[in-house]
Amino acid sequence: MQDTKIQWHPGFVAAMNLEFAKDREGLIFEKEYNLNTKPLEIDLLVIRKDSSVRISNEIGSLFKGHNIMEYKSPEDSLDIDDFYKAGAYASLYKSYGRTTDEVSAEDVTVSLVREAKPEGLFRYFKEHSYSVLNPYRGIYYIEGNVLFPTQIVVTKELDEESHIWLAALSEGMKKQRMTKLLRRVESLTEKADKEFADSVLEVSIGANKQVIEELIGDGDMCQALMEIMEPQLLLRENKVREEGRIEGRIEGRIEGTVDTLREFGQGDSEIKRAIMQRYGLSMEEAEEYL
Repeated sequence: MQDTKIQWHPGFVAAMNLEFAKDREGLIFEKEYNLNTKPLEIDLLVIRKDSSVRISNEIGSLFKGHNIMEYKSPEDSLDIDDFYKAGAYASLYKSYGRTTDEVSAEDVTVSLVREAKPEGLFRYFKEHSYSVLNPYRGIYYIEGNVLFPTQIVVTKELDEESHIWLAALSEGMKKQRMTKLLRRVESLTEKADKEFADSVLEVSIGANKQVIEELIGDGDMCQALMEIMEPQLLLRENKVREEGRIEGRIEGRIEGTVDTLREFGQGDSEIKRAIMQRYGLSMEEAEEYL
């Protein structure tokens, strides 16, 4: 059953920060940028600090000074009206400068990001004589009746190794891909990267619970998985007071782990084995938490 509570857009913003990790110092990320009133909101505005500096990620090859990015989650459609709406958002953004023509039309781009290729929209492009270029794998430039340089990014078609963060925003993750994602998260060292990765991981875990269940049942992965999921487990310690003793924090953490494993459908024997490995408990101590 589809989980309608999954917050895809924060995961997208985090994924884009990781996608542009090498170029982040030269970019400004404005998530949920308000155009005017609250409903008029851009998913992500990326501003280049210096347009002369090349962006290494090919998604940014189209970028100019002001780059409007709209994300469609797996259950959302992307049709011609959505396409025009993104262009309208870019037009409003250009028009809302503090002075006349403060933002040049030549300095604005539009990017629409979706997991699957919107076949109906591409048929519309063909039927209405738009030009569609495919300069990079999974990236399509749309030329013709557009006000600004526009691209559609199909994350399913991107190279999984190079774009692991966007690829993780999917309900169709396989065990091998999820394992690679977890290992990549584990390898991060920078605090900001780890925080962004936690946001991506939270979305991916919520959308792929069956795969997580398989990994939890894998003895070789269980310990590593518990360590990587630690930020999510820590959020469940809401019963542990900040000034509580170390023992109380550990107990709350174990209880959070048990709750998480139960949520993923694990039985008592699997949970017992997991918390014994993770927290160095004896069989008798582990049984007290079940």
